[in-house]
Amino acid sequence: QVQLVESGGGLVQAGGSRRLSCAASGRTLSSYVVGWFRQAPGKEREIVREIVAAISRSGGNTYYADSVKGRFTISRDNALNTVYLQMNSLKPEDTAVYYCAAKSPDYSFRVYTRRGEYDYWGQGTQVTVSS
Repeated sequence: QVQLVESGGGLVQAGGSRRLSCAASGRTLSSYVVGWFRQAPGKEREIVREIVAAISRSGGNTYYADSVKGRFTISRDNALNTVYLQMNSLKPEDTAVYYCAAKSPDYSFRVYTRRGEYDYWGQGTQVTVSS
């Protein structure tokens, strides 16, 4: 199994930037499609994690939610076993716990956008954007 650990969260002012990292251990991350999800405050009683971005195994295909297109960039460094989420022009509505997730290897070239398609999850990192 692959273990995922997110880092890079914190408090940032609106308009600022933050880079999240998702470091993997236990398996080579290059075999996994990776996605970033987030769960907004006030929804802790529900598992309502929305997709933010996803990246294929090679990094050749990416997906972004409409709400973050043009502001967020997902990338991966398979040599470092790490996936990144660069977040620019942050807004208060971006405040959430951000989770990275990995899908069990299927050796496709596609990305996956549904929470239920992912098998492994990190513990999450809080991002708070102040207005």
